[in-house]
Amino acid sequence: KQVLFQDLKTDRENNELVDSPDEVWWRYAAVLPLDDGGVAEIQVDDLSGRINLNDLVNPAGAIDQATRERLMRLLMVLGITDVHVDALVDWVDPDEEPVSAYGAEDGQYLMKDPPYRAGNQPFASVTELRLIEGMTEEAYQLLRPHVAALPVSGTGINVNMASIPVIRSLHQQITDAQANTVVERRKEERFLTTGDFTALPEFAGLGLRPQGLKVRSEFFEVVSRITWDNRVTNLVSTVYRDSEGDLSVVRRDTGQKHRITKEPFGVSGE
Repeated sequence: KQVLFQDLKTDRENNELVDSPDEVWWRYAAVLPLDDGGVAEIQVDDLSGRINLNDLVNPAGAIDQATRERLMRLLMVLGITDVHVDALVDWVDPDEEPVSAYGAEDGQYLMKDPPYRAGNQPFASVTELRLIEGMTEEAYQLLRPHVAALPVSGTGINVNMASIPVIRSLHQQITDAQANTVVERRKEERFLTTGDFTALPEFAGLGLRPQGLKVRSEFFEVVSRITWDNRVTNLVSTVYRDSEGDLSVVRRDTGQKHRITKEPFGVSGE
């Protein structure tokens, strides 16, 4: 929390309310020594650069077509062919009628062994994707890094943090080469506004609009691994940072392992 609070404070001092991969909190995993020889490893991952699954249906119950099209393109980019975006829509929307022939409601899920019902409410966790009609473990692992299950809708995608597949999902004519070039440009100079992003020469003639895009992040995952006395405890916390820098924990998960992946950065315990 202190790291993310200080990050926002520094951004304000520099008059650049921007979150990007060049910042220390994103680049490294902190390693802190504990008393009696224990070690705490902490990694902060961004969630705002991903497509929010809960943007598929707005609070009034209507399908958000922009998000639906982005997720459809994301599935195509990732080569996931057995899952249709309408099955995701049906998981979120409150009714029990499939939105199309490609949707999936209770009728499909109650025939499974064991049977279960469609969520018919916002995703509480991306792990629910495993329950979606047509989803395989391989497809889930491909999709997971590019989507989030945020507790609110309409927050937008941080283009500074968006992966190559997510960038490609923004328009059907964006190629893999163009998205790679955009990411390379971002390494040299992060986008200070969404206008800087949409004005890139790679997007010329596409009519790419800044709606639903942003350059700062509000949601993060704080991944912790504590090793002490030959015991290991894992904790993944989803946190929200508001405009004042105050942070609140949205949810906690102790069931995820092997999530510390970034280069370690040692921190003194004094």
